[in-house]
Amino acid sequence: MAEWIQGTVTDNMHWTENLYSLKIDADVDRFTAGQFTSLALDIDGERIARPYSYLSGPEQRPLEFFFYAATGGILSNAMLNLKAGDSIWLRKKANGFFTLNEVPDSNDLWMFGTGTGIAPFFSILSTGEPWQRFEKVVLVHGVRSNADLRYQDVIHAIKEKRGDQFQFRAFVSREEIPGTFFGRIPAAIADESLEDSLAMHLSPESSQIMLCGNPDMVKDTVEVLKQRGFKKNRRRTPGQITVENYW
Repeated sequence: MAEWIQGTVTDNMHWTENLYSLKIDADVDRFTAGQFTSLALDIDGERIARPYSYLSGPEQRPLEFFFYAATGGILSNAMLNLKAGDSIWLRKKANGFFTLNEVPDSNDLWMFGTGTGIAPFFSILSTGEPWQRFEKVVLVHGVRSNADLRYQDVIHAIKEKRGDQFQFRAFVSREEIPGTFFGRIPAAIADESLEDSLAMHLSPESSQIMLCGNPDMVKDTVEVLKQRGFKKNRRRTPGQITVENYW
């Protein structure tokens, strides 16, 4: 059975009423960027646990996680009220294969995330691997409202450091916000408006794609990409689409 260890909350950053991030000090095993662990609290005599991806990179401390307190989500709503100094349980060993060592080489890497599903991409982008392996890296974040577009300071810092090697695009589905796409990611891939805005082209011959977040976004995006000749990436049959459903 995987080992639980106790961590200490160092910060709880409330972005909106339901959106927040926790920073946690804990002696976890070394993990690979893109992997997840489990967090847990003891509630009414029962340990309630759920898997969450690391937002922080393997070399970064404290550990950081990004959450949405869903209606009826016992753990996510309980963690929303944690304060610095409070204790929380973590699995010592990380899991998951949503990592760059599972992604074949190509000219460019496209990362599509919705909501808090963007977390593993920040972990990956904090490492040197994507910048060494790919000529261009594109990060796309889809959210419901402008208030949900968090970590813009991190994105700006990446852009400052990586220059033209990095591009970012935001999608807001319920508000029309200048400088962002209005609507859903799959539609902008289907009509190629996303690629036009970047002066880049999605191609099975030159592109690798990682998808993480809302299962509907993942499913619909995969279908659009398949129509353009992309295929799922599997160990036995390498392709161009690597996916992780985030709930």
